[in-house]
Amino acid sequence: MSGLLDALPLDAPFVLLARQGSDDVEVLTGEVTDVELLADIPLHAADGTAREVFAMVPYRQVRERGFEAHDDDAPLRCLIVTDHAFFPRTEALDTLPAAPIALADAGFDITDEDYAEIVRRVIRDEIGRGEGANFVIRRDYVAGVEADPRTAALTWFNALLEHERGAYWTFAVVTEEYIAVGASPEAHVSSQGGVVTMNPISGTFRHPAGGATKETLSEFLRSTKETEELFMVVDEELKMMSAICSDGGRITGPHLKEMSRLTHTEYMLRGSSRLDPRDVLRETMFAPTVTGSPMQNACAAIRRHESAPRGYYSGVAALFTPNAEGGHDLDAPILIRTAYIENGRLRVPVGATLVRHSSPEGEVSETHGKAAGVLGAIGAITRDTPVDPDQPAERPSLAADPDIAELLVSRNERLAPFWLNAQSAAGGAFTGTSVLVVDAEDRFTTMLGHQLHHLGLDVTITPWSEVTDDAVRAADLVVSGPGPGDPRDGSSPRITRMREVVALRRATSAPLVAVCLSHQILSDQLGIELAPLASPHQGVQKSVDVFGEPATIGFYNTFTARVTPGTELVGDVTVSADAATGDVYALRGPKVASVQGHVESILSKDGIHTLERLVRAALA
Repeated sequence: MSGLLDALPLDAPFVLLARQGSDDVEVLTGEVTDVELLADIPLHAADGTAREVFAMVPYRQVRERGFEAHDDDAPLRCLIVTDHAFFPRTEALDTLPAAPIALADAGFDITDEDYAEIVRRVIRDEIGRGEGANFVIRRDYVAGVEADPRTAALTWFNALLEHERGAYWTFAVVTEEYIAVGASPEAHVSSQGGVVTMNPISGTFRHPAGGATKETLSEFLRSTKETEELFMVVDEELKMMSAICSDGGRITGPHLKEMSRLTHTEYMLRGSSRLDPRDVLRETMFAPTVTGSPMQNACAAIRRHESAPRGYYSGVAALFTPNAEGGHDLDAPILIRTAYIENGRLRVPVGATLVRHSSPEGEVSETHGKAAGVLGAIGAITRDTPVDPDQPAERPSLAADPDIAELLVSRNERLAPFWLNAQSAAGGAFTGTSVLVVDAEDRFTTMLGHQLHHLGLDVTITPWSEVTDDAVRAADLVVSGPGPGDPRDGSSPRITRMREVVALRRATSAPLVAVCLSHQILSDQLGIELAPLASPHQGVQKSVDVFGEPATIGFYNTFTARVTPGTELVGDVTVSADAATGDVYALRGPKVASVQGHVESILSKDGIHTLERLVRAALA
């Protein structure tokens, strides 16, 4: 019987794969073909026979969704699997090369000072101007590699198997021109038997010398920045789930993702979908944990602030496997914590998630920690050792500690039950009512659409650039949606069109609900002042008064409508505003209602009830 080394071709492509929970190392061999689009991934032979395909999806593929990206011509590379073999992990550890691989001229391509300045610019120019809630900007650790690339790949894969823990996939992809070796913690999306799963991971705790302790981990879990960072990416991935799943997606968690040098927090999202797995992959490009939110603006910001293309960083590795139903299952982790070898150079891309609370120094440190996590695991730098030599290097998991578990569970007290519990039908209070949701480049509209459908409405979601005046007039109800940017920007075609939508509904006295950006546009048309907030409310949860009822709502706004404190009416429109600042939280008048917060967000504990009140008011 041949062993693992015998299964590896000398001059042909192959993939080594060790999946979480398995004691095997899988070896995939076959022929490589590059395709242009995800729809072109060759899941069937010419005679219709289903076949297994492994694909490396580069970041540039996000252009399929109409989003911006530097183009480096990185191929959408497919390995059409002809042989899929399994070997014990112990055999891989015993037989793969283990001698250290020397690096030369190692260091970051962007200095710490320059990266810190990029962080400042993103907070000031992007988050500070309402362009988004969070953005992930990368830098690359680079070095020369004189060893044979194939030997380096096998050596580093072996080291990851031995020294990394908690990885979803540990893998080595060896093809002509491109070699990738990594241990990704994050399963971006999977589709099995019609069940789609996404796994948003965010918040990074870098273990101190000697390893994590209950005290240091507890401090991390209490961090407002780390908690809100995770909530924001869950919101962003729920937008994707609501677009591809008939039941919108349900949240479970949070959990700890414990790795050798880092610990993250994570949720699991699950929903039902009948889409082709290639369509599932396209609609979920790419994870907000490595891009930002809202997605379209995040991609534009990445292009503005990153001077070089991403290659495969933040893309996905995807395995399409034929199933018993005649289709394919999909398993696709994010391409992070990965080392690439090309033309004798090592590249380890790492990114930090920038939010309103970010400090430049802290984000610089995070990139160092993430790079060290990969480099230490593959043996390229000295691995961490416990302070006390009598203590074992592998410590028991802290997730089972009652106090840690309680800290994790307590996070859900802030979240909307609608997304945590099974979503039963609301009773069809508005059955037969058509609603047009106008998308202003923020797919929070998919979550709004799911909630409106739950309330019994017949929902159509249309982008701002495609919506016609006739469609705006014809709908029983129009929900004018949220979006990034300054509502006062008359030079923006998107803002201009959203103004036209709101004005057209008001001119015909037709029912209108306006959310966030559109609430600000409505306020402006009513003569209410618009102003930037002193500090952006990106991912902020507030308890506010909405027409005499307290409501806990999530806010993602940089601008606000503002009245003189105590103002209750503007014309024939009722105003709900902050008693001290005059910031307007909601409006209600004949055939119109609006809200500044995102009632659809997981941060909106009273979101579905508030949305129903707004719809009822507009239709009254």
